[in-house]
Amino acid sequence: MVKISDVARHAGVSPSTVSYVLSGKRSISEQTRRRVLDSVRTLGYRPHAGARALASSRSNVIALVVPLRSGIHVPVVMQMAIAAVTTARTHDHDVLLLTQDEGVDGLERVAGTALVDAIIVMDVELHDVRLPVLRSLGRPSVLIGFPADATGLTCIDLDFEAAGAACAEHLADLGHREIALVGAPPAVYERGTGFAERTKTGFQRAAAERGVRAVVRPCDPQDARSTATGLLRDHPDLTGVVVHNEPATEPLLTAFRAAGRRIPDDLSVIAIAPDDLAERLGLTSIAIPADEVGAQAVTLLMAKLDGQEVPASTLLPPRLVVRSSTPPLP
Repeated sequence: MVKISDVARHAGVSPSTVSYVLSGKRSISEQTRRRVLDSVRTLGYRPHAGARALASSRSNVIALVVPLRSGIHVPVVMQMAIAAVTTARTHDHDVLLLTQDEGVDGLERVAGTALVDAIIVMDVELHDVRLPVLRSLGRPSVLIGFPADATGLTCIDLDFEAAGAACAEHLADLGHREIALVGAPPAVYERGTGFAERTKTGFQRAAAERGVRAVVRPCDPQDARSTATGLLRDHPDLTGVVVHNEPATEPLLTAFRAAGRRIPDDLSVIAIAPDDLAERLGLTSIAIPADEVGAQAVTLLMAKLDGQEVPASTLLPPRLVVRSSTPPLP
């Protein structure tokens, strides 16, 4: 393993000079700096992480709290997590994963040590019990999701309220008079998870403004058939459905067709889902920008670590892509 003394010997300088060049703590002549950096590249030297942390009082590690619990669609979560990890590496930071069930104790544990410099929290609830701790930790944090009261916090997410509204408005513009939102599993609503509640709020508000009858049904993917048949039984005049539940999307389409509804002739369908799923099924959709959210969360966090001012709220606007599943009504 290459040591700092090896770099110093190769560059013809003292080890302390190498240290000053790498840390930037003292002014070094441009000629010497280039010679040291050339030696670093030639020898493949990497500063020891522990020593670097002691010297800078930073660990160059951020914590990412990921939700692994009932009702969560893991592929989208992992897509966000991978984007966060990849972006963190471009800032010379590593990522420590914490699971949601560690809760407040997990946040206090990592913040009470030198393990991490900052924290990203996913799957935020409207009245999340972790918020008082995040406000008091004294470490920079970013939330992926919005609580009911975001005072003193930095939050980013897709504007799910606008997404729900855009779906209802699109169906109303096509002439639909009775529509439904098939949402996340019941456990997600029971926890008061922000993205699900905001989608529902936007959907119901826009439908009411357009004079369209609207109903919301939670759905466990394994209950897709009973959810579809129950909707059609209770609302026989239903002509438009918004699905905000990726793993239930295809089973719901199958169930609607089995119940005698042709898509899109008898039933228009919009999905709030990843583009690849919507494209494969030919559904009009609003994409979930998981990569963008994960990457921007880290960028905001890095700016906060550097003492920069960042916006308290970043809402990514929804983009509705029209496909064959939502033709104009006759």
